[in-house]
Amino acid sequence: MAPIISVANLSKTYGSGFKALNNVNLDINKGEIFALLGPNGAGKTTLISIICGIANLSEGKVAVGGHDIKSEYRAARSLIGLVPQELHTDAFETVWATTSFSRGLFGKPKNPAHIEKVLKDLSLWEKKDSAIRTLSGGMKRRVMIAKALSHEPQVLFLDEPTAGVDVELRKGMWEVVRTLQSAGVTIILTTHYIEEAEEMADRIGVINKGEIILVEEKARLMEKLGKKRLTVHLQGKLDTIPPALAPYDLELCEDGHILIYDYDTKSDRTGITSLLGDLRTAGIRLSDLETSQSSLEDIFVSLVHKP
Repeated sequence: MAPIISVANLSKTYGSGFKALNNVNLDINKGEIFALLGPNGAGKTTLISIICGIANLSEGKVAVGGHDIKSEYRAARSLIGLVPQELHTDAFETVWATTSFSRGLFGKPKNPAHIEKVLKDLSLWEKKDSAIRTLSGGMKRRVMIAKALSHEPQVLFLDEPTAGVDVELRKGMWEVVRTLQSAGVTIILTTHYIEEAEEMADRIGVINKGEIILVEEKARLMEKLGKKRLTVHLQGKLDTIPPALAPYDLELCEDGHILIYDYDTKSDRTGITSLLGDLRTAGIRLSDLETSQSSLEDIFVSLVHKP
């Protein structure tokens, strides 16, 4: 099956000479939730802006639903809904009016039943006659999502959609995202809440300094790059790590009461058995052991800080 979004050899250079994107290649599959992660200034918003037709590309090609974003921009743009980072809407319009107006911008005929469904799905129905300026920040962001869904797009971009949204509204928003995915909508999101990407995404893409450095299925990424950590609780305080334990690259924490050992689960030997034996030989007594798996956040940090 052809990808619903295809980005090939895409570069963006501004007039100042700054290269915001460098030879980006990316395919996004129909119906998936794709999380694009990267530090501030990595190029996430620039990439989204180009795909959505807000910014011009310098080199390369982008197609949405098989439509080139330059030569067939109307057809490509009609397939896309965008929720930007910033809240842009008419403060004095009502929720119903601004959502209906957004649908009309795409040349779609009036469909009150669809607008009603969108507003109800986003818990905005009771506010349909309220002016935007009277809503909370979280509600305003939901209105932005309603506007993006008003013309029934096949692709929805969510650029930091839960910034400034409280925990309860955030959970409700992700329920809406799952419902949209089940209806066949492709979701591309950027987020600083990496635990959301870990929970929601089917695939993860990491961008840094204008280049895509990794695209991987979430489960495979966690398996391939994730490491396990053994936390050794000591019965007594340890001032320094004995030289005999240097090969394990241990970390001494909690004022000498805990040793941390990171190991690779894919290796033939984890080294745990020999570590415990060497600890016993060194006369170090243990009170407890616990293991933990590295999170997506740990993996992300290691990727973007890798030389």
